[in-house]
Amino acid sequence: MSLHADAVTTLGSWQPDLASQESLRQAFLGFLAAREDSCQRSCEAGHLTASAVVLDHTGTRVLLTLHPRVGRWLQLGGHCEPADVSLAAAALREATEESGMAGLRISAEPVHLDVHPITCSLGVPTRHFDVRYAVHAPAGAEPVRSDESDDLRWWPVDGLPAGSEDLADLVKAAVPVGAGH
Repeated sequence: MSLHADAVTTLGSWQPDLASQESLRQAFLGFLAAREDSCQRSCEAGHLTASAVVLDHTGTRVLLTLHPRVGRWLQLGGHCEPADVSLAAAALREATEESGMAGLRISAEPVHLDVHPITCSLGVPTRHFDVRYAVHAPAGAEPVRSDESDDLRWWPVDGLPAGSEDLADLVKAAVPVGAGH
C-alpha cells in the first residue's frame, strides 16, 4: 500500500470526537482525492505531514521542541519521506529522530488534525496538512536534542510554555483521560 493509500484509509476510518476535527478530516480527504502527490513535500499546493505528541510514561509531561525555523515550541514531526509506509510510521520516525529516544509507542490512529500556512523547505508559501498521533515514551526515557532543534524539553501537560497556547487542544487530545491531573 502506498503512503497516499494509507492516508486515505487512515483518515477514512478515523472518527474524531469534535465537529471541528470532522470538518478538517473531510477537507483532508478532499485534498487527498484531488492530489495523488499530496503526501510528497514537492506538492506546492500543500502536503500531508506527520506529527507526534510525545508523552512521558505517566502521560503528565509532553516533549516539545524549540523549532529553529519557526522560533517557538512545537510538537515533534515533519515531512513524510518516500520510504514511509504509513502516516503513523512517518510520525514515529520523526519522533524517534527528533527525540533521540528508543522504544516509543504510537497510537493506532490519529488524535488531532491541523492545517496551517507555512514556508517550508520548498522555499515557497504552502500548507501543511498535519496528521497528529499520540506517542508514549518508556519509563526513564530522556530526550537527546538533535540538529533539528534549538532546545528539547519536557513540559507539564497543563503548563505549556508561553506562546504555545495553540497546542493546548492537541495535547488535550493526546493525553489519556485521567492523566495530567
